[in-house]
Amino acid sequence: MITVTGLAFTYPDGTRALDGIGFHIMEGGSVGIVGSNGAGKSTLVNHLNGWFKPQEGSVVVNGITSGRTNEEKIRKLVGLVFQNADDQLFTARVWDDVMFGPRNLGMDEQESCEEAGRLLRDFGLWELRDKPPAHLSQGQKHFAALAAVLIMKPSVLVMDEPTADLDPRNRRKLIGLVNRLPVTRVTVSHDLDFIWETCTTVVVMNAGRAVASGPAHELLSDRELLERNGLELPLRLQGA
Repeated sequence: MITVTGLAFTYPDGTRALDGIGFHIMEGGSVGIVGSNGAGKSTLVNHLNGWFKPQEGSVVVNGITSGRTNEEKIRKLVGLVFQNADDQLFTARVWDDVMFGPRNLGMDEQESCEEAGRLLRDFGLWELRDKPPAHLSQGQKHFAALAAVLIMKPSVLVMDEPTADLDPRNRRKLIGLVNRLPVTRVTVSHDLDFIWETCTTVVVMNAGRAVASGPAHELLSDRELLERNGLELPLRLQGA
């Protein structure tokens, strides 16, 4: 579904955020991207749906090479849920945020309304559909932003720090929802326990490169590998 080859990116201030990273994500896979602060994770995910364009190397999604001429096609395939939900919610009502994408792309109104209703009920937001997003809790905002992406039926769902600011109950709820989604998933998170529970494969990043990739439980159990790359064992393993 996704092939990243020799991807490099340097910010205007000279910071080399990605330095020739490459990996593959199979259709239907659930991949966790982990690494310490500054490893290049957020820069990478912004390339996966075309927000950033490759300066060197390539990103290919379902046979389409990311670039300025086909960014709309890439964004229809790849849905990105931002780390900060406030960056994604901007209308006067939760309902309008969820329906914004379908309405702007001319999707069938009745079908979209039915899907929006289903998502809002699944996420516990139906009673809040007429509320301004600013009046929601952080957890509720996260679910509203996720619903606004999923209603577009992306082939790939990319989540940047999805458990940030979630309480334990909403975190557990998100794990259950995510694991039932029939899409290819890419998750960037410092929450290695969340990665453990939702991903089958992990890519470990350091200084803009992929330094290891493989089965999630195998790599997340490798204390030496994690510590060498500025990470710690998941909490569930720290007593082992």
